[in-house]
Amino acid sequence: MIPTSTTDAGTWSAPGRANLIGEHTDYNEGFVLPFAIEYRTRVTAARRNDRVVHVASTFDPNPVEVALVELPTLFDSPDHGIPEWAAYPLGVAWAALRATETDVRQLPGLDLAFSSDVPIGAGLSSSAAIEGAAASALNDLWHLGLSPLDLAKTGRTAENDAVGAPTGIMDQVASMLGRADAATFLDCRTLATESIDLGFDAAGLRLLVIDTRVKHSHATGGYGERRASC
Repeated sequence: MIPTSTTDAGTWSAPGRANLIGEHTDYNEGFVLPFAIEYRTRVTAARRNDRVVHVASTFDPNPVEVALVELPTLFDSPDHGIPEWAAYPLGVAWAALRATETDVRQLPGLDLAFSSDVPIGAGLSSSAAIEGAAASALNDLWHLGLSPLDLAKTGRTAENDAVGAPTGIMDQVASMLGRADAATFLDCRTLATESIDLGFDAAGLRLLVIDTRVKHSHATGGYGERRASC
């Protein structure tokens, strides 16, 4: 997470992740050892003078606008009509308001503009990166006071309940807590974490992640069936 914000505007980013140990063990409350990668999603955000959250992205030429007053109940029904890409950041806003019990009448509207170099659908958690960037921006601009782990939880809630992808919390924790040349050990039962030095830089080594060019979607692929079978 790299916040570079002022009081009313700024740019935030969060990385994608790759995984050393543990895949479907995260939602089975096991151990995982992911690490953040150099590719990131960025959001430039600013407060508005009206009561609207405006979301734009290089993912889609059509921006999405939602009135602030609609946010607390926006994803209470699966028939919300929000495009999937916009459901990630708007879902984070919805989840953050629920987690903090914040009164939207006290909040400013926001402009959020996203760009990313995390490959989409490649297993590098592009979704967690957009969630992490959005959560970090909202936390600062709305003064929510959430910790990095709390922000990871809002990302998971957004992905599970707003987007409809039944993921665990590994991706969001790796994105929010990852640091250079280190992996993040996570006990998915207790959510206890430990940053583990990898030592690759000192040894002159690099870990190569190979793009197989196979695309997937947690929301519409076989992920839900795999979780149900587990």
